[in-house]
This record gives sequence, C-alpha cells and structure tokens, in this order.
Amino acid sequence: MISFGSFSYIASLMLNGANMLMQIYFIIMFSDLEMDYINPIDLCNKLNQYIIPEILTHTGMTLLLLLAGKWVLVLFNLPLIVFHVNQIIHKTHVLDATEIFRQLGRHKRVTFIKALFALVMFFTLLYCMVTSLVQEQ
Repeated sequence: MISFGSFSYIASLMLNGANMLMQIYFIIMFSDLEMDYINPIDLCNKLNQYIIPEILTHTGMTLLLLLAGKWVLVLFNLPLIVFHVNQIIHKTHVLDATEIFRQLGRHKRVTFIKALFALVMFFTLLYCMVTSLVQEQ
C-alpha cells in the first residue's frame, strides 16, 4: 500500500506533465502566429480555453503537495501561484486578439519560463516519487 506522500508525488507528476504539454502547445501556437500560419483571432480562441485549466492544474498540484506536507516544493511553486493570481486579479490572463502582436514577445517569454519551470518540476517530482517509493519498501 502506498502512502499519501507517494500518491501526492504520482498525482502531482501527472498534473505537471499535463501542464508541461499545455506549455509546449502554447509555444507551438505562438510560433505559428509569428510565422503567419494562424490568425490572431483563431490563436486567441484556441489558447484561451486552456488558460484556466493550466492555472487549475498547477494549483491542484501545489495543493496536493501542501496536503502531503512537502513544504519545500510548495514554496518552490508559490511564485507561479502568485503570478497566476495577479493575472486573474488584473484580468490579464486572457489573450486579446487586438493586442497579441504587441505582446507576443512577452507571452512567448512567459510561456518559455513556465515550460522550463514545468520541466524542472517534472524531474524533481520524479526523483521525489522514486525515493518515496523506495523508502516504503
């Protein structure tokens, strides 16, 4: 029987993997816009439907780690939670088709940082999960 700590690592790893795939999709779509393969309205319509799920997956992952008492990982995730809350409060979390070309550089930079963060978290969670499962044996 696995402990709640191991379960939280496994579930967080899956949520983080989903989040990483969403970031890769965002990067591809921004590149398509830059190369003029997609128009701004279609891009915003496609990406806006994934913004709230992205925020919810990251928040869910952090809550699982909080419930499991993994304080260091929660503190590591806290700046991104604050960033998402700040975006929601200021209503800048939704992409605007009329402003997308002016803000494309910023959106790409933020997406690359989130993808890098998700990659680091993926390997950190993978290591923690393996050590947790080995210690249970």
